[in-house]
Amino acid sequence: MHALLSLPNLLTCARLALTPFIVFKLMANDCTRAFWLILLAGSTDAADGYIARRIGQETRVGAYLDPIADKFLMTALYLCFGIAGLAPWWLVSLVIGRDVMILTLAGAGLFWKGVRDFPPTVWGKLSTMLQIGTSLGIIAECAFGFNPELIEVLIYATAGATIWSGFHYLNRAVRSMASVSH
Repeated sequence: MHALLSLPNLLTCARLALTPFIVFKLMANDCTRAFWLILLAGSTDAADGYIARRIGQETRVGAYLDPIADKFLMTALYLCFGIAGLAPWWLVSLVIGRDVMILTLAGAGLFWKGVRDFPPTVWGKLSTMLQIGTSLGIIAECAFGFNPELIEVLIYATAGATIWSGFHYLNRAVRSMASVSH
């Protein structure tokens, strides 16, 4: 079976395909429908990895495609939140800036040092979980009037975790590239 046609990879592709619809709903200020589409996209993220491991369909394509789909969705969400005034631009800049930095570091490590392994760290995973939780909180506030005080706490927690994980990735990348050159 072609790797892209495996069930886990099809779920990942579904998440990619849902992203423009989520953006459209957010930009149309239809937060309720956007909320349900985001939950659907999130369920594909939870299901694809579980199914891949459970039925032995982990593929190299999936290993690359899954984080791309995640970054595509999160970047789109945070840009929409900034444009719609649902989240402060400084948070949008932090979230997207950290991801750009990580991609740049991974690319530089591969290009100049041949470093191919740049796995996520516990701090990166924590930051991503907070970013996801905050995005769900932001959309729930817009759709259902969810607790704005809690959203503010989530925004600052996400900012702190994003900054910390960014510094952690930068430190790890510098150490990794330095050790390869010796």
